[in-house]
Amino acid sequence: MKIKKATLYAVQLPLVEPFIVSYKKYTAMPSIIVRLETEDGFIGFGEGTPDEHVTGETYEGTFKALQHYLLPIIINHHPFDIEDLHEKMDRILYGNPTAKAAIDIACYDLMGKITQKPVYQLIGGCYHQRLHVTKVISINDPEVMAKEALQSVSAGYQSLKIKVGTTPEDDMVRLRGIKEAIDTLDTPVKWRVDVNQGWRSPIKVLPIIKGLENLGIDWLEQPILADDIEGLNQLRKNTSIPIMIDEGLKNSWDLRRVINYQAADIINIKLMKCGGIYPALKLVSQAEMGGLTCQIGSMVESSVASSAGIHLSAAKKNIISNELTGPLLFKNDIGDLAYKIPYIYPPEVPGLGIKVDENKLLAMTEDKLTIN
Repeated sequence: MKIKKATLYAVQLPLVEPFIVSYKKYTAMPSIIVRLETEDGFIGFGEGTPDEHVTGETYEGTFKALQHYLLPIIINHHPFDIEDLHEKMDRILYGNPTAKAAIDIACYDLMGKITQKPVYQLIGGCYHQRLHVTKVISINDPEVMAKEALQSVSAGYQSLKIKVGTTPEDDMVRLRGIKEAIDTLDTPVKWRVDVNQGWRSPIKVLPIIKGLENLGIDWLEQPILADDIEGLNQLRKNTSIPIMIDEGLKNSWDLRRVINYQAADIINIKLMKCGGIYPALKLVSQAEMGGLTCQIGSMVESSVASSAGIHLSAAKKNIISNELTGPLLFKNDIGDLAYKIPYIYPPEVPGLGIKVDENKLLAMTEDKLTIN
């Protein structure tokens, strides 16, 4: 049951609308798709969606890392030997978690297909029978964001994630406008705010954060620079709003610092930051021991990596939220992950539970290579 062939695709996934965060505007998402095939004909798909602002990896660099370092060691490897695989990948290449996540996800897809079980059955079973789908609203003019919030609730969403991160003063106008808009609704709406490091300094933003405490925000995500764990600790001690860490947490070493400094209430785990499902499972357990809850986030990924995140979210009690809505943002997706707003239900078919349309995949491919 060893892997005999690996194919690599560099693709651009076109977005319906530009996706705007504090550091960049995207019109398409660059992604690397990995297709692994075993000697018995089983096929597994994985995905790596790099972001130089979060993991330090580029689109081109991820492709080369897989081509020259990681894919060669997967040939003749058994997909079930996942700990051995991660050790080998870490030994041959430091960091590069997105590239490693692509292989990890493909191996879990193979494991599920070989055993005829959904991935969540291999990592703890189905604890959450359904998952809430959160609508992500990117940075725009205040009135545009308030209108989109109302439209999202009308479309059935029960939770919103608001992207900010320009200046604290301008963002306060945006958030107050959204609060006024959703207060006109009869439907209760949960909402959280993601700054993507945009406010930078804890000293300057603490008065702004204090001003958000009466808005009913569920949590505030990564308001300051990723490496400023001490600054997060200061913010957390001086606000009643729960603090989530995202860009500042990639691996178990980072989480150890977060726990020691009591710098967050919630951690945002992304498969692209930590290296895939296997390392993410370790983070979930470590967070639980440290008294923290978890969210599974996304780099705006296709059905492949989004499905992997959904299986992980479904399997673990300590994962209380997910933001895996990439497929809803694309004009065309390579897979068929199905959403039933305001929920998504874990697939019940083997592996990741999706079908990849290889014709669509090829149509979006900019570069391709095969190793066997």
